Amino acid sequence: MANSADGKVWFLAQLKPNCANIARRNLERQGFEIFLPFEVETRLHGRRQAFAKVPLFPGYLFLALDPETSPWRKVNSTLGIARLVSFGTHPAPVPYHIIDELMRRCDAAGRLIELPKICPGDQVRITGGPLSSFVAQVERIEPNKRVWLLMDIMGGKTQVTVAQADVRLAS
Repeated sequence: MANSADGKVWFLAQLKPNCANIARRNLERQGFEIFLPFEVETRLHGRRQAFAKVPLFPGYLFLALDPETSPWRKVNSTLGIARLVSFGTHPAPVPYHIIDELMRRCDAAGRLIELPKICPGDQVRITGGPLSSFVAQVERIEPNKRVWLLMDIMGGKTQVTVAQADVRLAS
């Protein structure tokens, strides 16, 4: 079980439909630490723009508790919670490194921080796949989230394509 530095273990709770705020409020009232990452989405209503908070994982939230001192069974009976995600008779812990990485990508309120936009001509570092850690120049970006790169391999320019999620601006 991967614990955080303070001994808490993170779990995943399934929410009842449209009950994220109710569940959050009731769990916080009981003293649980909650993490509910979200994105802000722009929606059009007629001619007016509106911004909506959209959960990153719809229907779920993360909560931390100390399995030795916190009775996890009371989470299942909390208003707004359908159940703790379990495998067998006990709730399944979420590996701490996943929660830690998610928290690093969010601000203090839980809003997902967008990665810097890449544009043609930018120097990027490939972060995934067989070309990981190579630096290349962005040639073009396709609408299907594929990025065409020009790499300097053995003295010549070679064109490769990678997923947009696998590139970061080179520093």
